[in-house]
Amino acid sequence: MVPEEGDWVQVRVTRLTDPEDDRLSAYRNVRERDLVGREGRLIAEGKVVLNVLLSNPAFTVESLLILENRLAGLSQQLKLCPPDVPVYCVSREVMDAIAGFPMHRGILAVGRRNAARSIDTLIDTMPDKALAVVLCGISNHDNMGSIFRNAAAFEADCILMDETSCDPLYRKAIRVSVGAALKVPFAREGSIEAIVSKLQTAGFDIFALSPAGATDIYDAKPSRRVALLLGTEGDGLPKLLLQKLKTVRIPMSGSFDSLNVATASGIALSRFSRFSSL
Repeated sequence: MVPEEGDWVQVRVTRLTDPEDDRLSAYRNVRERDLVGREGRLIAEGKVVLNVLLSNPAFTVESLLILENRLAGLSQQLKLCPPDVPVYCVSREVMDAIAGFPMHRGILAVGRRNAARSIDTLIDTMPDKALAVVLCGISNHDNMGSIFRNAAAFEADCILMDETSCDPLYRKAIRVSVGAALKVPFAREGSIEAIVSKLQTAGFDIFALSPAGATDIYDAKPSRRVALLLGTEGDGLPKLLLQKLKTVRIPMSGSFDSLNVATASGIALSRFSRFSSL
């Protein structure tokens, strides 16, 4: 007799009642712990992010931790998991004790990035007509996640980051990106000057965003290969770099200082994406 779908799900699941169970160690106190850098692991939260994680062969799922009342709605996701991936199910009380705070989404997964791609590889494999996002010193994980979400929405080909930028696979960055950090190809290494040099050699037209940019962003004339360069809030981009590149500004009220870098990235990507009619 073929089992019902609900029966199949129950067979796949291991129910745990002790938050101190060693099998749950990777999920413990996830708010304080950044698993990236600890054997290359990452934490994914929520059904939408889990779908992205499961659909990208660049990542491997190691285990799932599911709140008991969310289990019934995950049968399709469980079918996508290899049979050797443990699926743990716990009560609300146990889930909150493991995470260290109320975990409202009730869905967590531990994953691993299979192999980091280099900046050279990403540049070499981009199409003739391409849009890249380049980040310098972005240290806020909320901004990082939002920039990835914008890049996915406007179909940027990749995101290139200097070594001073934070890791987009940090738990909060993945959550804020709604899984885009697991979808948009990226590389994080080296200096911003080295990244800019490589893009120039590859024929990219680089536009550096600055409140004092020389050209209105809507007047800028892009080529087939465009790279948008954004710097951290406050310090912005290095002055020596701004002096060497085309600088663009987003028109806004003169009585206000500047936009959040994530907001600026969305406006710039909208302007230069293939969806723009300008």
